[in-house]
Amino acid sequence: MAKVWLFMLISALITALIKDPSVAVAAMLGGAQNSVSLAMELVAMYGVWLGLFALLDKVGIADFIAKLLRPLIRFLFKGSSDEAQKYVSMNMSANLIGLGNAATPMGMKAVKLLGDEKESANTNVIMLVVISATSLQLLPTTVISMRAAHDSANAADFLLPCIVATVLSTVIGVVLVKICSKLFPDERRKS
Repeated sequence: MAKVWLFMLISALITALIKDPSVAVAAMLGGAQNSVSLAMELVAMYGVWLGLFALLDKVGIADFIAKLLRPLIRFLFKGSSDEAQKYVSMNMSANLIGLGNAATPMGMKAVKLLGDEKESANTNVIMLVVISATSLQLLPTTVISMRAAHDSANAADFLLPCIVATVLSTVIGVVLVKICSKLFPDERRKS
């Protein structure tokens, strides 16, 4: 794969030198400036939300959210510990408000607690990965804030299709994991 990227890079540089180097350099500088600007906007937004999640954890609201989601989490993540359920609920909460990247630290902690230190993933870890990947979002704040930062006329006009798409993908993913866990139980996969 590295050879493919190297070929693409060399081809692009040769084409830029042959065509018009000044346009290529201007485009590269403009792209770099835009990427740094976007990165700073995302860092600020994630800093606020991760700080909020840390505060929620310190004051006990994370435990309250975990209790609200406990029936669903117990159904989806059979045999998981209370601590794992707390991190799963925080991961799901971050995804629900559209902060997929901010959900990653909680998801990583949950995977460590759900896993069994083997090389193969168990059903609970697979379920968490599927739920995180399908990213059920009721309020996609990252996309809304990026659209608002780029002067969108109506930054949230895609909300209904987004909710429908993420609900459907999450339900389908959960159903498929449940079906596969019946067909291929954890004990059979370990051997």
